Amino acid sequence: MDAILLQILNGLDKGSAYALIALGLTLIFGTLGVVNFAHGALFMIGAFCAVTLQRILNISTVTIDETKKDFLGRPLEVKTPVVESWFGPDLGGAIIDWSVPLAILLAIPVMLLIGFIMERGLIKHFYKRPHADQILVTFGLAIVLQEIIKAWYGANPIPTPAPDVFAGSLDIGALLGLDAVLAYPYWRLIYFAFSALIIGLVFAFLQFTTFGMVVRAGMADRETVGLLGIDIDRRFTIMFGIAAAVAGLAGVMYAPINSPNYHMGMDFLVLSFVVVVVGGMGSMPGAVLAGFLLGILESFASMNEIKYFLPGIDQIIIYLVAIAILLTRPRGLMGRKGVMED
Repeated sequence: MDAILLQILNGLDKGSAYALIALGLTLIFGTLGVVNFAHGALFMIGAFCAVTLQRILNISTVTIDETKKDFLGRPLEVKTPVVESWFGPDLGGAIIDWSVPLAILLAIPVMLLIGFIMERGLIKHFYKRPHADQILVTFGLAIVLQEIIKAWYGANPIPTPAPDVFAGSLDIGALLGLDAVLAYPYWRLIYFAFSALIIGLVFAFLQFTTFGMVVRAGMADRETVGLLGIDIDRRFTIMFGIAAAVAGLAGVMYAPINSPNYHMGMDFLVLSFVVVVVGGMGSMPGAVLAGFLLGILESFASMNEIKYFLPGIDQIIIYLVAIAILLTRPRGLMGRKGVMED
């Protein structure tokens, strides 16, 4: 039971990242009809927002401490973060320690701006072009963004720790009354809760706000909404920015789980597109459902007991499930008729 519960938790952890990225992909495809292969790069940029803020907060001033000497008898240089000089060692140290959650405040405007620039500067020119053209140009953009990150930050992963208070693990076994010790990292649980919150906010925004209702109407019948005098294009541009922000926030909070590197966007991109296709192109509930479902299946397939009988199954399980689902349900789990069937 404890092994099964552990794999479910691991699956929810992976599924959270898949679901958030796939949700942003589906938002873009559902509103603009664009297959955005640069979406994984937005996830990567979000992670590097956390890296950037951490570096900014660790900018230090150097002073000479005459009371301390090195082994040659020379005064030691003391580096003090500027934040600690401004706010004191306690508050300044806490700000540095909480750099990853605080990076959310940086990532939101940055990702919104990048989303607006991408949509207005490039994507809008490919609305009526074939999906193959959209894939090629956005994939090329993803490579460009990836190489920019590589040139600026280097090729090696950059450790980005979570706040110290979340550095340990929670004994879920004791919490559930199990005899076995089942420790699970606090930050992974927080990431799952954060993902559920973001997903809930996106659905609530689309379901219960006037803006969201107009967007959903535009997704169903863009021409009719335009005839009512509503600037649906402007609203769709805003939705592209929101989708970029969702991917960026997913990357920010994922930074302590997997140290940011320049190719992390590509690592998630293909899997996230599989999630979107399995869930059903254009279906946001389907994308979320498929994200968590495939995350859990991948987690169970990575168990040593499974890999002993089926070596390498953890590398292909998602694709096998995708094939099986699409053979029986060509539109995916919750796909809509007429989407990408022309």
